[in-house]
Order: sequence, then structure tokens, then C-alpha cells
Amino acid sequence: MLILKRCHRFTGVVGLLSRSAWPNHAVLNCPVTNLYSGIEVRTLSILHNRHNNVDLSARTTVHSLLRTENTLKHVKLADFQQSRFLGFAAKLVNNASPKVQPYMKLMRMDKPIGSWLLFWPCGWSIAMAAPAACLPDLHMLALFGTGAFIMRGAGCTINDMWDQDIDKMVARTRDRPLVTGQIRPEQSLMFLAAQLSLGLLILLQLNWYSIFLGASSLGLVIIYPLMKRITYWPQFILGMTFNWGALLGWSAIHGSCNWSVCLPLYTAGICWTILYDTIYAHQDKVDDILLGMKSTAIKFGDDTKLYLSGFGTVMITNLIACGVITAQTWCYYVAVGLIGTHIGNQIYTLNINNPTDCARKFISNHSVGMLLFAGIVLGNLIKKKSSVEEENNAEEERKQAVLLEPKIDKIYD
Repeated sequence: MLILKRCHRFTGVVGLLSRSAWPNHAVLNCPVTNLYSGIEVRTLSILHNRHNNVDLSARTTVHSLLRTENTLKHVKLADFQQSRFLGFAAKLVNNASPKVQPYMKLMRMDKPIGSWLLFWPCGWSIAMAAPAACLPDLHMLALFGTGAFIMRGAGCTINDMWDQDIDKMVARTRDRPLVTGQIRPEQSLMFLAAQLSLGLLILLQLNWYSIFLGASSLGLVIIYPLMKRITYWPQFILGMTFNWGALLGWSAIHGSCNWSVCLPLYTAGICWTILYDTIYAHQDKVDDILLGMKSTAIKFGDDTKLYLSGFGTVMITNLIACGVITAQTWCYYVAVGLIGTHIGNQIYTLNINNPTDCARKFISNHSVGMLLFAGIVLGNLIKKKSSVEEENNAEEERKQAVLLEPKIDKIYD
């Protein structure tokens, strides 16, 4: 992330390269510097030139992002210790064999939050498709959980293959295995083939409708990394990709999609993904502007909280619609209410110029997925009791009707 020490738009930053060591910035009339250690001067030169070449509106955006002292304090990305449930995975990867470790990092085994965020829409759909008298299908949950882990890893591999030249210029991603040379491109391609083969084996356990539905999402997985080069809405494509399980989970249970349920659930998931990934994208927004990349974080800018509030509202509205259509009980609506409160707090307390806060808020969305899943499951269990009582009453009425039929016949005889 490039910072400029002096500019007529802002002042005060550390680590200035000497004027003799670095040419003056063409627009700002001052040298550029870098707060990260170990970056090559060649990379600095590339980024410096890219910044000179971007249009005035982009440069103005960079300045507005960096003009406050509070922002500058947080501009260097710290090694953020993710929440406790991520600690074991990171420790496992760090202690792995040097031959295996790069592949584990390539598929982000040290950061399992992505696998969880991919799994939860599947879990919601499977739980919502369960009969009132049953818990969610544990076999299906296990299949989809394994599939989410594998396909998230495959998505990361595809992403790194597309972004290899970009990742080396971004502070947060410059240590990825393909950038450092720990894995060669041909090795990553073979690894991707293995991941997709495993994913296919899992998909083949489902019915034919679900097999074709699942296979149709592969195009989204492949094109998503390219979207940030051509549109400010790559998060929308990610939402379509990451929430495909909302459709697939239902079809895996029932053999086809009930679109009156699946579409609202899918829409809610897309809005949720746009929300959390916009927060995530704010970590890299300055680098993205300098490199000519696009994201909703850049698109929304200082109005991010307003936009996120809108997407959060649409998400909650669609979840309520799902609840009404599937006759959910009070447990579900309590969970939806808690989710609304959680998202509202995320947005209200979000500091879009603090990468550490953005990372923490992003990871907290694991709780959103878990909370909704618990609400659906508990709601089904309560629905089970009321449904059984209704069925018992109906059965009792049928028995009484059968017993009364002979007596009525005798009366008329």
C-alpha cells in the first residue's frame, strides 16, 4: 500500500524514501514511500507508475482515503489473529511439512472462514427442506460440508492462478505460494484438477437434478476472479457463486427446487455476501485503486454504511419471506431478529479505514450463518411438536368417524 508523505490534500506519514532515492510524484510533487518491509523497488516503481496513470477521480479517492491521521495509523496491515475457532487451522498449517504447507496455504486451510461462509447457505437450505418431524439430513450436511471445504479451496486456487501478477503488488497477498514461487503454475493446475475431481465425486452422490444444477455453477467459480477487472460489482458474482448451495441443498433433499422458497433464500444469501465481502474489500481498497481493480468498496466509498444497510434490509426481508412460506416457528424469527441486530451493529461500528476492524467484522459473519442454521433447526423441532399434535388429533377424529359409521348405518336401516 503506497503512502505519500506530503501532499496538499493531507500531511503526516512515516517512512519517507529520500528524494534522491525516489523520483517526485508527478501529481503530488513529493516522493512515494511504502509502509511494508521487504517490498522490491521494482514493485514500488510499477505501483508508482500506475498511480500516476490513473485518472484524477481515482487519485482524489486515494487522497480522501488517506487524509486523516486516524486512517494513517491503521494503514499498515497487521498480522490479524483471527477468532479462536480459526487458531487450530492456522497452527496446523504452520506446523505442516514444508512440501505440503504451500498447497495448504493455496487452498487457505489456515483461514477456514471462507469454507464456513460457503457451507452455511447449503446448511440453511438442507435444514429448511427437512420434514417437520426430523432433524436435517446428517449425511447431506456431511457431504455438503466436505464439498464446501474442497470447492472453496478450488476457488482459491483459481483465484491465485488468475491474480498471480496482481497479488505480488498487494501487501496482504504478496506471500501467497504462487507469488513466492513455492508452487509453480503447472503444479497449481494439477492441484486444481485434483480438487475438482474430488468435488465431482461428492456431487455424484446426489440426484441427477442436483448434479446438473451443481455443475452449472462451475462457470461462476471460474469467472469470478476476472470480474474485479471489468466491473465494480464482483461481490455480486461472488454472492451468486457462494450461495448456490441455497438452491442445491433443497434439490438434494427433494429432487428439485421449490423456487418460492429457494429464490428468497438465495437472494438473502447474495445480499449477505455483498455485505461481508464489501467490508473485506475495504482492506485492499487503496492497492486496488492503484492497480486499476474494482470492487463495491471503491464503488460505495464513504457511503458504504448506507449501501450495506440497504443490502442488510433486503436480506432480512427475504429471510422473513422464507419463514412465512415454510411455516417457520418463533425460534426462526428470533434468530432472524438477532441476525438483524448483529448486522446492524456490524455496520454501525464499522471503520472502513481500519483494515483490522474490517477483518474482524468480516469474520464475525460466521456467527450470522450459524445463528440462522440454529434457528431453522430449533424451529423445525418445535414445529415437530405442534405438527404431531395436529396429526394425532386428526387421526383420533378419523378413528372416531370410523367407529361411528356402523352406528349411523344401523339407525338408517
